[in-house]
Amino acid sequence: MSRIRLGMVGGGNDAFIGGVHRIASRIDDRFELVAGALSSTPEKSQASGAALGLPRIYDDFKQMAQREARRKDGIDAVIIVTPNHVHYAAAREFLKRGIHVICDKPLTSTLADAKKLVKAAEDSDALFILTHNYTGYPMVRQAREMVANGDIGTIRVVQVEYPQDWLTVEQDFKQAEWRTDPARSGAGGSTGDIGTHAFNLACFITGLEVESLAADLTAFVPGRQVDDNGHVMLRFEGGAKGMLWCSQVAPGNENALRIRIYGDKGGLEWAQEDPNYLWHTPFGEPKRLITRNGAGAGDAAARVSRIPPGHPEGYLEGFANVYTEAADAIMAAKAGQDAPADVLYPTVHDGLKGVQFVSACVKSSARNAAWVKLDH
Repeated sequence: MSRIRLGMVGGGNDAFIGGVHRIASRIDDRFELVAGALSSTPEKSQASGAALGLPRIYDDFKQMAQREARRKDGIDAVIIVTPNHVHYAAAREFLKRGIHVICDKPLTSTLADAKKLVKAAEDSDALFILTHNYTGYPMVRQAREMVANGDIGTIRVVQVEYPQDWLTVEQDFKQAEWRTDPARSGAGGSTGDIGTHAFNLACFITGLEVESLAADLTAFVPGRQVDDNGHVMLRFEGGAKGMLWCSQVAPGNENALRIRIYGDKGGLEWAQEDPNYLWHTPFGEPKRLITRNGAGAGDAAARVSRIPPGHPEGYLEGFANVYTEAADAIMAAKAGQDAPADVLYPTVHDGLKGVQFVSACVKSSARNAAWVKLDH
């Protein structure tokens, strides 16, 4: 199978997430990175591209989109891993030229840009893939399949949290610098950065939409302009209730994404830092441990597992699963076909829901945690 020619916007030498995307795109050998506009200045972009040995290096994303679209061997898809405020403008340039877009989350820094990006994606023949990478974990797929099969019955309660501690005090390194600047990150701090992951995971596994929320957001670090902690109550369609906690000022937590889902027939529990295990508790029975590729795991988990049970798979492999699903969809599109039915990845519409979540949280918190309907 020929590799998909790939470009990258952002993600230069000193960008952690750029390296993650490059690794993930190559784990299943479906992509080849051939072009890039890797930084906000031409000098940095050229230096980063040369260090990576890229055949084609551009000064900015607009130049890259224009020139790659004219080449017979131009890129098929582009990865966008810039600060949030650049996502819309960069994605639009490639979408309007029919180049598939793989974009880091959140979709955009503002709700207005998110809506415009949805329109641009709908008007394009190209695909749009949003890298909510936790949707690629095998046991997340297992949980989703079990919910859909009715194993826990009608969902009543959803508890999801994502605490970190890396912004407990003021930081001066690059990742903190732009993530705490509302002009680049958007109005939400922890809500946009990690709260969107928790929100997406809750909706992905349950299949439910959030109808309204009440949020209490706080910036605990003096002078910080975006929230670093959020407590959010959720009302789902159909009557289920939920709670979401996101924090980047919780000492002792690294990437402690965790979800618990309870229905009238049982419950499910999954923790990202122990990702190969899913706990299932049928009501009135002992807890049951389902392991990745082990006894009790179903087809949905098996199709995104690579190695035997007991060998850990995690963050990079989950990311790679999103990339491989994207590759399947892109190859189908190149052949003029629909993607296979079991291909599953977050779309531009999932991204819009994430930005709607952040916008509603900010609005609710400004109104003393009043209930706010999501702008679906």
